[in-house]
Amino acid sequence: WSWSGHVSNTQPTPVPTPLPPPPAALKPGQGGFKKVCRTEEDCPCPFPGLASGVLEMRVKEGSKIRNLMGFAMARMQGDVSGVGVSGGGGLRQVVFSGSGRAVTKTITCAEIMKRKVGSLHQLTKLRYKGVREVWESHEGGASEMTVHRTVPSISILLSKDPLDPQEPGYQPPETLSALWEDRDSVDAPQTASKRPLGLSPYSSFPESKRVCLGLDEGTLALSTPQAN
Repeated sequence: WSWSGHVSNTQPTPVPTPLPPPPAALKPGQGGFKKVCRTEEDCPCPFPGLASGVLEMRVKEGSKIRNLMGFAMARMQGDVSGVGVSGGGGLRQVVFSGSGRAVTKTITCAEIMKRKVGSLHQLTKLRYKGVREVWESHEGGASEMTVHRTVPSISILLSKDPLDPQEPGYQPPETLSALWEDRDSVDAPQTASKRPLGLSPYSSFPESKRVCLGLDEGTLALSTPQAN
């Protein structure tokens, strides 16, 4: 090995400019873009063999629970006109489905339905589905981005008729006796800790208190100073 003393004029390699974050990391209003369109891919029904007259409630992020439950309750109770008068019978099954941020609202709708109707069999299915979003620049023009994301999705089937208890995700109806047992188990510790109002058990037996203290009437008389 030998060193010739020659100094190289080679300049250092330039550092590459970092790339901008992918479109999937964009948030509403971030980077000067706004979401103008959102479409979900069509997925097959997770409950095969359902009847054609099953009510399907698709819950969105901006849906109002009051509007959803008003329509669903009217159909399940047989009030097709929506005036609060039951026509008898009603639908036998309803499916609540939602994805992304609407999952929590979907579960809330199903729980409200179970409390109001009662004796409903439940079958829950979880999966993922693809979502396509179109983002447009605030400045206008042809600046547009398309984002493909995968979000969680939930579908809840509530049925007045019995379902297969061996199916994964099945929950039997909640009976009133089970609800009362849960309430009694919660109230039991509070009831046991309460003491009935009244006098102390020693207040009606002053003599027993003196015996416990080792004092009697003679001792009390001797210990009391007499006036001269």
